[in-house]
Amino acid sequence: MNVDFNKSPDGLVPAIIQDVTTNKVLMLGYMNDESLQKTIESKLVTFFSRTKQRLWTKGKESGNVLNLIDIKLDCDSDSLLIKVNPKGPTCHKGSDTCWNETNDESYGFISNLEETIESRIKAGDSEKSYVASLFAKGINKVAQKVGEEAVEVVIEAKDNNDDLFLEESADLLFHYLMLLQAKGFKLSDISKVLKSRC
Repeated sequence: MNVDFNKSPDGLVPAIIQDVTTNKVLMLGYMNDESLQKTIESKLVTFFSRTKQRLWTKGKESGNVLNLIDIKLDCDSDSLLIKVNPKGPTCHKGSDTCWNETNDESYGFISNLEETIESRIKAGDSEKSYVASLFAKGINKVAQKVGEEAVEVVIEAKDNNDDLFLEESADLLFHYLMLLQAKGFKLSDISKVLKSRC
C-alpha cells in the first residue's frame, strides 16, 4: 500500500473509521507510516496523536478497541478508509460515534419506510392511511395480505413481464414489513438471525 505521507507537512493522513457491519462512520483519526504498520501488524487500529505527538492504540485503556477488518487507500493515495469491528463505543465521550449517533444497522430507504409504517400505525387514522386501516383489521388480515402478495410474486416470476414482477415484489416487501411490525419486529431482527447462520 503506497500511502503518500509526504502530501502533508506533518506526514499524517486522515483515517476514516467505518463499522464493517453497519457502514456507519465512527470517527476520524490521523496516521503516519508507523501507526499504519502497527495497525496492520496488531490488527488493532492505532493512530498518531497530534496533541500528544505519539502513537496511541484506540481503546488500549478503556477496552473499546477497533478490530481491523480492512484498509482501503483513496484515489489520491492520501487518505485511508479503515473498516473495523468495534468493541464498545468509539467516542471518548461514550457514544457509539464521534458524531453522537447510535451505531445501528440502516437499510437506507427501507429503514425510512419502516419508520413511516410505524408512525402510521401509531397515528391510527384508518380513514386516511392504508397502513392504519389494514392494522385495524388485525394481524390475521396483515398476514393474509402477505400471503396474497407472495402468491402474486410467484405468478409474475413465471411470466416475462419484469415490470409486473418488480411491482408485486415491492408490494410483498411492503406488506412483509408491516407483518414484522405487527409481530413487534423489524428487519434488524431478521438480520441477526441470518448472521447467526453464517
